[in-house]
Amino acid sequence: MKTRTHAGRIGPKGDGSARARLWGPYLSERQWGTVREDYSPGGDAWSYFPHDHARSRAYRWGEDGLGGVCDDKQRLCLALALWNGRDPILKERAFGLTNGEGNHGEDVKEYYFYLDSTPSHSYLKYLYKYPQAEYPYNDLVSVNRERTRQEFEYELMDTGVFEDNRYFDVTVEYAKADHDDILMRVTVENRGPDEATLHVLPTLWFRNTWSWGDDPDREHRPRLRAVDGPGSTVTVRADHPELGSYDLRCADGSALLFTENETDNQRLFGSPNASPYVKNAIGRYVVEGEQDAVNPAHEGTKAAVHHTLTVPAGGSHTLRLRLGPADAKLPLTRGFDTVFTDRIAEADDFYRELTPEGAGEDEARVLRQALAGMLWSKQYYAYDLERWLHEHDMTPWSPPRPGLRNGEWFHMVSDDIISMPDKWEYPWFAAWDLAFHAVGLSVVDVAFAKEQLELLLRDTHLHPNGQIPAYEWNFSDVNPPVHAWAAYFVYTVEKGTTGNTDHAFLERTFQKLLTNFTWWVNRKDPGGRNIFQGGFLGLDNIGVFDRSAPLPTGGTLEQADGTAWMALYCQSMLQIAMELAEHNPSYEDLVLKFVEHYLWIAASMDRAGELHDELWDEEDGFYYDVLRLPDGQAVRLKVRSMVGLLPLCASTVFRTDQLERLSGLSERLQRFAERHPSLNVTLTSAQSGAVGGPRLLSVLDEKKLVRVLARLLSEDEFLSPHGIRALSRHHAEHPYTFWVGGEEYKVSYLPAESDTGMFGGNSNWRGPVWMPMNALVIRGLINLYGFYGDDFTVECPTGSGIQKNLYEVAEDICSRLTRIFLRDEDGRRPVYGGQAKFKDDPHWRDLISFYEYFHGDNGAGLGASHQTGWTGLVAALMKIFGTLEPDDFRSGPARRKNR
Repeated sequence: MKTRTHAGRIGPKGDGSARARLWGPYLSERQWGTVREDYSPGGDAWSYFPHDHARSRAYRWGEDGLGGVCDDKQRLCLALALWNGRDPILKERAFGLTNGEGNHGEDVKEYYFYLDSTPSHSYLKYLYKYPQAEYPYNDLVSVNRERTRQEFEYELMDTGVFEDNRYFDVTVEYAKADHDDILMRVTVENRGPDEATLHVLPTLWFRNTWSWGDDPDREHRPRLRAVDGPGSTVTVRADHPELGSYDLRCADGSALLFTENETDNQRLFGSPNASPYVKNAIGRYVVEGEQDAVNPAHEGTKAAVHHTLTVPAGGSHTLRLRLGPADAKLPLTRGFDTVFTDRIAEADDFYRELTPEGAGEDEARVLRQALAGMLWSKQYYAYDLERWLHEHDMTPWSPPRPGLRNGEWFHMVSDDIISMPDKWEYPWFAAWDLAFHAVGLSVVDVAFAKEQLELLLRDTHLHPNGQIPAYEWNFSDVNPPVHAWAAYFVYTVEKGTTGNTDHAFLERTFQKLLTNFTWWVNRKDPGGRNIFQGGFLGLDNIGVFDRSAPLPTGGTLEQADGTAWMALYCQSMLQIAMELAEHNPSYEDLVLKFVEHYLWIAASMDRAGELHDELWDEEDGFYYDVLRLPDGQAVRLKVRSMVGLLPLCASTVFRTDQLERLSGLSERLQRFAERHPSLNVTLTSAQSGAVGGPRLLSVLDEKKLVRVLARLLSEDEFLSPHGIRALSRHHAEHPYTFWVGGEEYKVSYLPAESDTGMFGGNSNWRGPVWMPMNALVIRGLINLYGFYGDDFTVECPTGSGIQKNLYEVAEDICSRLTRIFLRDEDGRRPVYGGQAKFKDDPHWRDLISFYEYFHGDNGAGLGASHQTGWTGLVAALMKIFGTLEPDDFRSGPARRKNR
């Protein structure tokens, strides 16, 4: 028999092998309402599979649960179910509103927090706050439905169910004694003034993989059954043909309830069930008292360990369970608490080392919870498009069908662990989100960060034409091309923190991105003029028109951000090519290729002669979109938005040592300039600076840079107390209007949620602060500082008389972003707005939510409430500015605050 010990077997980072991460928090929090589960004729995913069906219908492509874990192919799942004795249903998954039900888009209506995780998931901690009163499902739906987009959302706290602290804190912890030996500890604390009863049901089940296809293999499906356990324990045996046999052990006296993970056709569709034991049987047994709902033979594909706990006021109760290989005959309690003690100590040491020297207790808390949220937001994601489309009667030769999504993506097969934006509100990948996730993850788990970046470039994901899949609702839409930027960022983080130069990763990524870059050039520059029409570009409603729909004016929209995104793409590919060329001279030709692309794009953004149709507006000192009408006229759409700030982000500094190693590059650039004299204005940026010093390639010359920075750093425009707004506050008093055919199109400053449903969802780019765009601006400022150094200063804030260099400007913006989550002098965290509970209650005030975006004036969290995917970037920014000195971003010897 294999000998198993706990001391040092796993550790926070694992042993580098896949087996160390076999188990993790890979269970979604919402599988219902996704495109994968949508088999409706019209593509209405939210309505086809609503929350009310989730407890009764077997999922096709994944599973969901509360605070759960599963193996890396989601064959076997372990999560929590609860019942407070009053709810109409068993609480097996988080509840929220669909896109059509919420007055600001889809929205989870629960309070849960990711408190801890290590990269290997050797230790995990999750907190769920469960009301003792009946959960107000109908109230939340009906009140929000009646509210307009001009009103606040009606939240769970507003319903009164947390009054007098009548709720349970349910903490779920997992600790690994070995890579496949998982200890689960559930602690229930009664925060209320009276004794209260809670039903706690740790639930083990198999994902239903046997009911689908032309010939469902029901005879060979995996099985759960009750077996005799060692000592005073009860045991559920899980037998799976691929995963093997596992035992879930729990204390004697626990009741075991078994059923099948099969659809209750009778309840949903009025048709007979193949078996009397169906997915919702455990809920019917516990909540409705149906004794014959569960299988008396104690076998099935879903099982729960039923505990009924009566907890005194202010008291607590702890449950212990252990899931591990059956052949190891692991006892439940031996070494149980020691494993938790060791794993928690290791996690503490890991984050202590990761936290910048000098960070306070609250800063350390923000960093740790941000990274924990990112690590908890991993999800097993299965989606075989050929099979899914076949199940929708679609073949590669079928004509396009209205309402059927992703019909051009037959090649795509996903069967991976992917970092999700938010496992409830966005439980599916989005390409540009994932790039920012990788940047945040690079400070805690660089191996996983690199793996994520390479994932979408594999042949299973990258379209044969070179397009990266955008997001599940429409893979063919266009997300900003930030993959190269993220890949180079992650490479430099690893190089700077560990000294490892992973050229193999950089080269693999670069080669695949060449294909994607070509797709962009061929498909998104229809006029061949190096002006790009990006389409959606992720910035949903930032402009005058819906940029994914035909323009009401006809003609084309030349997008300043679409073009700036491509400049950023060129700049990033150029930096990667330069890095690779230092070790492989064959990449020198590609260095020149991307310099040339960059110069043409930069010239197109600011064509010589100050023409009426260029993107740069000399009078305003800003970049705008240009609407090119069918009759040839061109109109600048003078909306001061993040669109005009993006050129700040696209610059490359050629270090002196790089130029010396890349023989002949300067001469080739000079010959290029002589052949194309119209680009001389742009090229001077690349050849400025002291003789023999570094060179800068930038869309903005120094005069334009100063003008754009004056707007960026004006507190009356973009600079808020909590970061850079997506839209200038100037438009609060001066909305931009455009009339077409008697209809007014208007863009005004909206610091909170969107006031229109035209663009869908809960996105709003007309005023709030978005962490990923702030990170891009900060990285761009640091890059420019690498060239301009300490002598180049600007007023920050504009009009204050305070002069700062660009590194100090970036540091200032980072500080404003960080303050969103930190307690101020009054003990209030801006992220929670005016909610007193999060300020005064000791059981709430140290819990931090990382929202999708933030109020442009007061920093309150908005949109998805667990979007640590890209909002977790705050941890990366804290790490950078807490660890690095300005000299790290200039040529010459680097020095750090702590190494």
